[in-house]
Amino acid sequence: MISLRRKTDIAVVGAGLVGSLLSIFLARRKFAVDIFERRPDMRTESVAAGRSINLAVSTRGIHALKKAGLDDDVLKHAVPMRGRMIHPIEGQLAYQPYGKDDSEYINSISRAALNKTLMTHAEETRLVDIHFNQKCTGMDIDKGIITLFNEPENQYADVVANIVIGTDGSASAIRQDMCKQKSYQCTESELDYGYKELVILPEKNGEFKLEKHALHIWPRGTFMLIALPNFDGSFTCTLFLPWEGPISFEKLKTPEEVGRFFKEQFPDAVPLLADLEQTFFDNPTGHMVTIKCAPWNVEERVLLLGDAAHAIVPFFGQGMNAGFEDLTILDQCIQDHIAQGGALYINRRSRENEQETLSRRIQEGSSGWARVFDDFVAKRKIDTDAIADMAVENFIEMRDKVAVPKFQLEKAVEKILQKEFPGSYLSRYSLVTFSNVPYSFAMKAGIANDEVLAELCADITKPEEVDLKRAQTLLKTKVAPLLEQHSEELFVSAR
Repeated sequence: MISLRRKTDIAVVGAGLVGSLLSIFLARRKFAVDIFERRPDMRTESVAAGRSINLAVSTRGIHALKKAGLDDDVLKHAVPMRGRMIHPIEGQLAYQPYGKDDSEYINSISRAALNKTLMTHAEETRLVDIHFNQKCTGMDIDKGIITLFNEPENQYADVVANIVIGTDGSASAIRQDMCKQKSYQCTESELDYGYKELVILPEKNGEFKLEKHALHIWPRGTFMLIALPNFDGSFTCTLFLPWEGPISFEKLKTPEEVGRFFKEQFPDAVPLLADLEQTFFDNPTGHMVTIKCAPWNVEERVLLLGDAAHAIVPFFGQGMNAGFEDLTILDQCIQDHIAQGGALYINRRSRENEQETLSRRIQEGSSGWARVFDDFVAKRKIDTDAIADMAVENFIEMRDKVAVPKFQLEKAVEKILQKEFPGSYLSRYSLVTFSNVPYSFAMKAGIANDEVLAELCADITKPEEVDLKRAQTLLKTKVAPLLEQHSEELFVSAR
């Protein structure tokens, strides 16, 4: 093995969605960036599939893409999803719109396609270099050194970086070394569920086999199957199932068991799923984890973003959107710092003594980055904790509640309130998905909404029986005072 050493100003660890878009934001401010990515270049080499969980791009993500000038380029390959299509074991399909009307929708897009687009645009800035097959194995935070391993070449390299930004996902090697810092706090809560990716191929003529403008859900109480449309006419399907128990992954060990399970639980999906049994065993079974840690930075030396800082389960469709929103808020913190007369520059390492530690070499905050990072974390942490909690709650809703009559009644009444009292009632889903208000505010407003719906639906059996006069009074006392706090941010429509 050969040990190499190189220097860089800003090192981004991870060329995934957040890392690639981050480098574009930094390049737009004329900072040079080196990205170190553990995988090969997916644009030129085949990368193993099976863990994607298609992306649902909504307002927060679109806002970040728009700031980077990439929204049109990305969304032309997306499929709008205007609501959920519920597939019961028996009976009629049930459609539940996401927004107040067809102008509010989320966008299904391939993770790989989006990642390729972002990497290409990053390189086109000519200020970003992406280094592939570079797995980060750890970081010496005091010395500003990250250690990389190139598996194909069996070669280690040390990179001396003035600023390191970890966008290396939920299993972040950068975060693991930050956890060694005194008083560092980190919790990792793994869901006792796994997921398995399957696929529905398009018709021979390229048409979709299911309604293309919907996210399809087969809710079954303690588990579920979902399907999101792809631009090529296919659907990426994901089975969410407990690891253990009477109905679980541990009970599906043979092709016969898998076939029987799907025929019993998802009978209308079986004829659509391509090579069900083989795909089930060929694709890996993924884990899902919620990560909350603090702080996300060590002075100006290192910062965590995206899943590395706040991984969440995928059931609100906000993982990527939250990661992209990190970037818009970080960029705004940079702009605020500059507007207040602050400067941002790179404290370059002494060439005479490369081992000189950053803590000795600079005064904290002397380059301005420490102040920007501290400001960013202070503004952002409470909101990522909120969406993490809401994502777990939405899992219960998707797998169980969407098929319950009481829940369906409340959703129907919710649509009436949105129509009759525009601006006075906004669902928690709309606040999270179709606006840029803080996640923590959306959670508070959602609790108030739930109280209103529970009172209005307590004594009725049909949505048209709702007492609108009473609804107006409840909204005025419970919801309106909250909405007034963020009135300017509430009406950013999703594309």
